[in-house]
Amino acid sequence: MRKILVVDDDADNRNLLQEVLQRWNCEVVLAEDGLDALSSLDLTFDLVLLDVNMPLMDGFEVALRIRQEPLFSDLPIIMVTAMADRRERLRAVEVGANDFVGKPIDLNELKLRTESQLRLKTTQDEIKRHREQLQKAIDQKTHALRQALTEMTDANRRAEQATLDTIYRLSLAAEFRDSITGTHIQRISRYCKVLAEGLSLPSDEVNLIFHSSPMHDVGKLGIPDSILLKPSSLDEDEISIMRQHTTIGMRILSQSSSELLQAGEVIAHSHHEKWDGSGYPRGLSDEGIPLWGRICAVADVFDALTNSRPYKKACSNEEALIILKEGQGSHFDPSILEIFFDRLPDISVIQQSYQ
Repeated sequence: MRKILVVDDDADNRNLLQEVLQRWNCEVVLAEDGLDALSSLDLTFDLVLLDVNMPLMDGFEVALRIRQEPLFSDLPIIMVTAMADRRERLRAVEVGANDFVGKPIDLNELKLRTESQLRLKTTQDEIKRHREQLQKAIDQKTHALRQALTEMTDANRRAEQATLDTIYRLSLAAEFRDSITGTHIQRISRYCKVLAEGLSLPSDEVNLIFHSSPMHDVGKLGIPDSILLKPSSLDEDEISIMRQHTTIGMRILSQSSSELLQAGEVIAHSHHEKWDGSGYPRGLSDEGIPLWGRICAVADVFDALTNSRPYKKACSNEEALIILKEGQGSHFDPSILEIFFDRLPDISVIQQSYQ
């Protein structure tokens, strides 16, 4: 049953319209003026039959106020009027009327126009319901998608953390072969980060170097203790075996789909190459040496010089810096070494923090 608000200051007209509309199986609510109509209106109404000429507030004002309320923007309004003046009809359209019924009322005309507006209201209501259902479905799907993305992000974060933890422990295992602490890999990663930032590399590449550089000596896992821990100088054969840690490290890390392990492979294989081509294992020179290897070379040599090993005592920082300077352009990339000296305050802070 459709619900219609009849607004007319004439009681006879109200009663006539109520009787007719009820015969057409409509629920009717009566209002004797504009204020009564506005106070009676709610979302259960399907149509307003609105007289124009009323005291206090005419039909134009009532229609305008109804349309000013967003909840009633689609509520059909039929103005019941004797208007023949074109300007008044235009005004009725301007304030939001959907149709007109002339006075005296022709019941056939009233029925046709009422049924037309009620069909329109039915269609609008169905569209609204469909839109609401669609929006609800979209909201549910969006919520599910966001939840899935959150779960996926968390899973990726956990997987990334597990990868970093594995890399650290693998690097630590190699470090413990010839050191009683794991601070060497912590210093190396941070030295490399300082140098990468000094080269103005993109932040993602800086992070990649930071996390992959601890794997530079992972190949030491394949070097016999008799050589790795020898407290005296190595002979030529032992040096040859010791140098194999670069290719062993490369093989350990090769053929991985992980970007971090791929970077670690590059660094492990190239961090003992020298700028003048006298390094190992491939004798690369200049910019033919991967940038990440050139960065790690400076960091690794400085740390090796300033820390004790079974076969040597530590140098002072002053001695180490002299040795580094002597290797500029022969052992080390000149531009990277310049950055190292420019960033010595940062290097010193790292050195003292991870002794």
